[in-house]
Amino acid sequence: MLWIKDYLLTLVEQYGVIALFVSITLETLGLPVPGESALMVFAGAAGAGKISIWHVVLAAYIAAVLGDNIGYLIGRRYGRAVILRYGGKVGITSEKYAKAEQVADKYGAFMVVAARFVVVLRQLNGLVAGSTGMHWVRFLAANLVGAALWVGFWSTLAYQFGHSAALVPFILQHLSVVAMIIVPTTIIVLIFVYRHMKRRKYRETDQLIDPNVD
Repeated sequence: MLWIKDYLLTLVEQYGVIALFVSITLETLGLPVPGESALMVFAGAAGAGKISIWHVVLAAYIAAVLGDNIGYLIGRRYGRAVILRYGGKVGITSEKYAKAEQVADKYGAFMVVAARFVVVLRQLNGLVAGSTGMHWVRFLAANLVGAALWVGFWSTLAYQFGHSAALVPFILQHLSVVAMIIVPTTIIVLIFVYRHMKRRKYRETDQLIDPNVD
């Protein structure tokens, strides 16, 4: 994975945040290009003073939202059959797509948020949401929140460690271990918030029916 770091650092020097924008946009469309690792390397480079962290965050956030929305439109317009027919050429297999659909059916908009931290789901997020008929406004709201959490977390982590050239490669090398901690934590927090909002909604509904309900 270190060769990816060297390759991305070359892109930092030659193309700046444009390379990051293109990479993340394409990754969220399902293409096998660096997304999360690109964000970390660019944010680490910002921590080392090679590039502006605000440019990195803005480019990554816009790309993440844009890529997912393009994927949503593709999924909505062409549907599952067409995506699977041609998706195999870029690694979108029927097995991966089916798993993403199962998660989407079970968790809905919360999948869109949490999927940012899961490799396969992140790539298929928009495509699945569009092909399964999720309402665009609901998808967009979850997409904005998920992109903010994803960009905010990884850019902050890599930026803080960017002053040490040895730490960013270490994080990249152990990315799966870090993800094993972050993903379950994120999902637990989202479930807690969801259940809290649901209970609150039920209480408000009960009060409308019976004003004497506490």
